Amino acid sequence: MTVTVDRPYQTSYMTLHPLHAVLLASTIPLFLGALLSDIAYYQSYEIQWSNFSSWLIAGGLVFAGLALLCGIIGLFHAEGRGDRGVIYIVLLLAAWIMGFINALVHAKDAWATMPMGLILSVIVTLLVCAATAVRFSSHRVGGAV
Repeated sequence: MTVTVDRPYQTSYMTLHPLHAVLLASTIPLFLGALLSDIAYYQSYEIQWSNFSSWLIAGGLVFAGLALLCGIIGLFHAEGRGDRGVIYIVLLLAAWIMGFINALVHAKDAWATMPMGLILSVIVTLLVCAATAVRFSSHRVGGAV
């Protein structure tokens, strides 16, 4: 006896374009690097750590902005619709806004960036990790549905 399985449209399964995946995955090391350099600056007060953190935040904002653009475009496709797509966009948008505020804080004098710069770096890193986890959590391995 042969059994056929009809698989209707599923909102929990989202495809991810490789460029979108690279852009999204690139935000984590950039914002995490900014967090680690803020921790190093907090412990040593070497101004170069603050400069390094500013550049990493700027790079993270570029990649997060492009990933956000890909995510918004993905909402118009059938695979991107659903609760996870919207949650992903909201988390990534919140991370981008907080990252922009963090960039403004880091644009001040190096001595004036602490402790607010460190706190914002922690928040942005957690938001980016959460957004990445939400976006990648819907993918299945090995073709199993």
